Formats: sequence, C-alpha cells, structure tokens
Amino acid sequence: MVAYADGQKAYIIAPDGLEVGQTIMNGETAEIKTGNCLPLQFIPVGTNVHNIELHPGKGGQMARSAGNSAQLMAKEGEYATLRLPSGEMRMVPIMCRATVGQVGNIEHDLVKIGKAGRKRHMGIRPTVRGSVMNPNDHPHGGGEGKTGIGRPGPVTPWGKPALGLKTRKKKQSDKLIVRRRDGKAMK
Repeated sequence: MVAYADGQKAYIIAPDGLEVGQTIMNGETAEIKTGNCLPLQFIPVGTNVHNIELHPGKGGQMARSAGNSAQLMAKEGEYATLRLPSGEMRMVPIMCRATVGQVGNIEHDLVKIGKAGRKRHMGIRPTVRGSVMNPNDHPHGGGEGKTGIGRPGPVTPWGKPALGLKTRKKKQSDKLIVRRRDGKAMK
C-alpha cells in the first residue's frame, strides 16, 4: 500500500525485490529503480517494466500478473516499442507510464492446489466434460460408451468452435502491433 503526501492511500502491484519500508517514487523525476513509476520516455531502453498503460492517464493494463514483465526495446518519435510476455512486439505511446521491474510472486504457477476442497473454497465449481453429458446438455453429449465428438471439431455448449478459432477482428490498435505473438509480422 502506498501513502501519498495528501494522506491518500492506494494499493500497487508489488514488484519483485520491493521490501517493507522502501520508498517508491512516481513521476518524471523518479529514479530508475524497482517499483518506481514513470513515463516510458524517461525509462532507458532495455529496462524491464510492468503495469504498462495503453493510453496516457488510463492506468496500467499490460504485464500485471504474477512474475510478468515487458522489455522496452526502442523509442522512436511518439511511440515506444515493447516486447510483451507473450512475445508480441507492440508500440505504445511514449507518454504512457510503466513501473520499473518485474511483478512479484514469481513462483505463483508452481502452487499445487492439492485437493478439490481448496478449489471449492476459491469459488470454483467442478468442471464436467461435454462428452459425458446428454445430447440436450451439450453438442458433444450422447452416444454409446466413449464416442467421438461427431462433428468437424470441438465446440462450446452453445455450438461455437472451441479451439483454434480466430476471434480478433480488424481493430484500430492492429497498426500498433509490430509482431504478433505467433511470430508473424503485421502489415
């Protein structure tokens, strides 16, 4: 939690390496130190950053989950180029803010839940496969014994394709993506 000079308190995404009692700064004059937040134009190329804004003043939207960070690859004109955790290369307005360092809790993905009850305490209910349902409950349901899907590919309970269908349509922000996460360059 951060306490401001005006008495306001706010939570931040905890960077890896931040310690209790350590002072963090926010603004153009902040040092390039873990936990400090400043516009991309004041951050040196090659620095790892997280909690990155997509539009100036909107608040952080990218690289926020446990252990994530993006690398500042280049700065040219009004845009900075970032390599995101997915491998995507993307341009972001240079006035957007980002926090220096990597998000903490790096070993989050190594946690073993251990038992169904712990998952229930998290509010997650059991997952039932469509193939073990009846035909009126799921398109994969029905048949004698363990049968196949019976259609060209797996679908959701509502009949929409489940795996591999591209859902991203033409978006205005496509022009800011330099290289997609699958390695293909954007036009």
